[in-house]
Amino acid sequence: MTNKEYKKQAKVMEEQVMDIKGHINKIVEEVSKNPNIKEQFEKEPVKAVEKVIGIDLPDDVVTKIIEGVKAKLKVDSVSKAADSLKGIFSNK
Repeated sequence: MTNKEYKKQAKVMEEQVMDIKGHINKIVEEVSKNPNIKEQFEKEPVKAVEKVIGIDLPDDVVTKIIEGVKAKLKVDSVSKAADSLKGIFSNK
């Protein structure tokens, strides 16, 4: 592989990662504000992902998106719990 081909492949891979991150953020936003999407994501995450982004993606990409959404939702939940605890202890 030439240097030019390597750089082109690296750029494509970088764009794919950015697309996945964008899809994750979009789905997290929808799950957070729409209880119907949240319920569907909990029961049928693949269908929920495809419904929110509006396109059919390869299974490996959908799996990465689902894992990313679950991780981000967990982090957001822990962050909210920590903020609540800060509020409880700072009122003294």
